[in-house]
Amino acid sequence: MSVHFNHLLLKKILHQVEKSKTAGKISSYKQGKRAYELKIIINRLLKDSFLILLGVLSAGFGLKGFLLPNNFIDGGVTGISLLTSFITGISLSILIIVINIPFLYMGYRQIGKNFAIKSTVGIVLLALAILFIEYPVITSDKLLVAVFGGFFLGLGIGFSIRGGSVLDGTEVLAIYLNKKTGLTIGDIILLFNILIFSIAAYLLSVETALYSILTYLSASKTIDFVVEGIEEYTSITVVSTHSDEIRLMIIEKMKKGVTIYSGKRGFGRKGENLNQTDIIFTVVTRLEIGKIQTEIKKIDPNAFIVMSNIKDTHGGMIKKRPLK
Repeated sequence: MSVHFNHLLLKKILHQVEKSKTAGKISSYKQGKRAYELKIIINRLLKDSFLILLGVLSAGFGLKGFLLPNNFIDGGVTGISLLTSFITGISLSILIIVINIPFLYMGYRQIGKNFAIKSTVGIVLLALAILFIEYPVITSDKLLVAVFGGFFLGLGIGFSIRGGSVLDGTEVLAIYLNKKTGLTIGDIILLFNILIFSIAAYLLSVETALYSILTYLSASKTIDFVVEGIEEYTSITVVSTHSDEIRLMIIEKMKKGVTIYSGKRGFGRKGENLNQTDIIFTVVTRLEIGKIQTEIKKIDPNAFIVMSNIKDTHGGMIKKRPLK
């Protein structure tokens, strides 16, 4: 009896030890996962903070080094702030914060708390940079002021967008009105800026308004380059009976990665069996579109090719790399 009891006790103890080891492993896994997630969050926060700070410094340079000394304005909320400052004499730093408040509230309601906090920090930092940093006045040439003032302002706004915030609330207003009216975001921003430049032509001068339009175009194009990248990408989907040859060509000649989808041809009208086919998906730069089209046509002149512009990519094999 005693031997049997001891045997059962030993089994129970061993079971508890094994259970505690398993629990320890699970606990270690959870702790490791949490630590990894925390590391990702901190890295993202540091990167966003750096981009927002860089954006603030660049936008401040564009404003104080080019636009403000020459009475030029930009589009959007920044343009309204500049125009109001020129007319009333109120500090631009105060106006940038005050005029952006309703747009920040919209951002909080439409996009989220983190976006609103980051944007508030960015706008306050921009106001402080304009107030306290002594940027050098670079030039008084009107054309150079319009082009390079817009460039540095757009660079700043683009960096801040990359960091998950805005320095100008126009985009937030456009997103809000897009949901309410059905107009595209681009149309809303265009109409908003036409109104601003029309008021500027009336209150300042037609010449100043025209140069300010050039500033806006320079800034908006720079924002596109920073946010979307200079090297634009195109996604390509190929449906062909020679899918395996095309896949090898993309990997070996184009040095690109591919994704294969399994599909069926859908042209049959009378209920006949529809052949299975592999659908190839890849991403190339705009400069490589002509080459990949030519290579596909060499393999299958009847291949069905669909191309779409994409804003950005992350991970995968996008840029050309040598095969190992």
